[in-house]
Amino acid sequence: MEKVNTTDRLIELRKLMKERKLDVYIVPSEDSHSSEYIAPCDARRAFISGFTGSAGCAVITHDRAALATDGRYFNQASKQLDDNWLLLKQGIQDVPTWQEWSAEQAEGGKVVAVDPTLLTSGTAKKLSEKIQKSGGKELEAVAENLVDIVWGSDKPSRPNEPVIILDEKFSGKDVKVKLEELRKELEKKKSLGFVISMLDEIAWLFNLRGNDIPYNPVFFSYAIVTPDEATLYIDSSKLSSECQEFLEKNKVVIKPYEDIFSDATALSKTAEVNKTEASDSKKFLISNKASWALKRALGGDDFVEEVRSPIADAKALKNETELEGMRACHIRDGAALIEYFAWLEDQLVVKKVSIDEVEAADKLEACRAKHKDFVGLSFDTISSTGANAAVIHYKPERGSCSIIDPAAIYLCDSGAQYLDGTTDTTRTLHFGSPTEREIEAYTLVLKGNIALDTVVFPKGTTGYAVDCMARQFLWKEGLDYRHGTGHGVGSYLNVHEGPIGIGTRVQFSEVALSPGNVISNEPGFYEDGSFGIRIENIIMVKEVQTKHKFGDKPYLGFEHVTMVPYCRKLIDPDLLTTAEKQWLNDYNADIFEKTKGYFEDELTLAWLKKETQPF
Repeated sequence: MEKVNTTDRLIELRKLMKERKLDVYIVPSEDSHSSEYIAPCDARRAFISGFTGSAGCAVITHDRAALATDGRYFNQASKQLDDNWLLLKQGIQDVPTWQEWSAEQAEGGKVVAVDPTLLTSGTAKKLSEKIQKSGGKELEAVAENLVDIVWGSDKPSRPNEPVIILDEKFSGKDVKVKLEELRKELEKKKSLGFVISMLDEIAWLFNLRGNDIPYNPVFFSYAIVTPDEATLYIDSSKLSSECQEFLEKNKVVIKPYEDIFSDATALSKTAEVNKTEASDSKKFLISNKASWALKRALGGDDFVEEVRSPIADAKALKNETELEGMRACHIRDGAALIEYFAWLEDQLVVKKVSIDEVEAADKLEACRAKHKDFVGLSFDTISSTGANAAVIHYKPERGSCSIIDPAAIYLCDSGAQYLDGTTDTTRTLHFGSPTEREIEAYTLVLKGNIALDTVVFPKGTTGYAVDCMARQFLWKEGLDYRHGTGHGVGSYLNVHEGPIGIGTRVQFSEVALSPGNVISNEPGFYEDGSFGIRIENIIMVKEVQTKHKFGDKPYLGFEHVTMVPYCRKLIDPDLLTTAEKQWLNDYNADIFEKTKGYFEDELTLAWLKKETQPF
């Protein structure tokens, strides 16, 4: 991971700040749609700071610059940031949040500014209050993005990839039905309409997919749904005649992407004119992830109510077609991973071939690409050897990555997009003789993975509540990991999907786990400079039968769909209970039966038999 010299970039940015009488400038990671993963043209924070992780925020003053990120990226950020930057390790005791640090810099009546399209309305409001409490002026919205000006002609152009229709045999629900259900929600909330800004919500609502953001099958767009109309704001050149006819058939009006802000302003003015005593309380709904700029265009608090998106809630509850698609694509994906791991072990151990991390990742992609309904990867493959595996979101770079060491831990976190689902699997392997420390750590992580997989809980339980199931065995040894245990997964959509999750973040206590949720189960352990371990399966929430039903509540559990064996060499059977061994044996038998038909070569079949033999 090479450092970028950001000195000249910061000099140019500070000139622009001085010209506009700004003292502090905030550069978030997100794009105008609060996307976690972004198109290259929106990677402003990475450009100005040199840090390329997916999460973080940069704050620049006239003489200081700080980069805040979470525990997944401490290692990476410390390697990528040059001497111009202070690293704010979020979640560490006595380290300020980026909001607190920004407020500190604003003392004495200073001006803090941000591009209002890149910050949610709620974040902007809280930040402005914090800044003013510290003695700074009200947060200023600056429409022109100063980093874009510094970036100049080197900034990548905005993608304009074609949009496709996702057949109902994959989506499981017609667009008209989805719109009807959304309008019922709007009616319940007595709303004038819903202004939609999240790209995956728009793709899901209209049964469309795109390719504007790497690995995420979405397209740049906004939408407005009222009781009478549905409007999609998109560059129409992305839409084939078939797409346009499909939208027209579903009574969806197509308008230019750029019109969203002027139309939002016009809507609020119309609402003001048409206000009566009966409709006085009616407002437009926006997601709590919508931008400050969008809320301002709609007229602010008088006309807007921020809510957890009803589309996000509906999307997270997969229908039977989507659940069956998840089961099917994970079997094919499992077959690809099994073929890859068998090949990799043979290349490294038997043939003594030198393979670097990117070459290995390329082979894995080729294994996946052979399978039915493969579209592409769902994120950059984390192919990491030895100490690199301790970098939680490590990204190997072609030409400068490490050669895979068969005598060290190898961690592979990868996934794919298929027409019938999205996959995300992590396996940690060792091709030589692991140390006792590595075996113990791996087995503790595995026990947590099994504990979460087998937990049973009453309806209404959140991911926040079950997180400790995965950490308990590490905790007993005074160990832990600095990332969540699980994230929601889309159905041929974003690999990270809200609103559910398993972890210690407050938002995971707000939404209960429900049948139809698809989520990851990925405990880990990382020893900086030495090795990293993560084991990840995709699990689906289902109702389970229990002997009793206390409180007349249904009880829920998980169904795992990932079909890839664990690494036998790294498991200490003496640390496993009889029940855990039985679970492993049942899981291995299931993997063998479901994937064996995909292999015609003896090498892969022999590896599969070896890794799935009973304990």
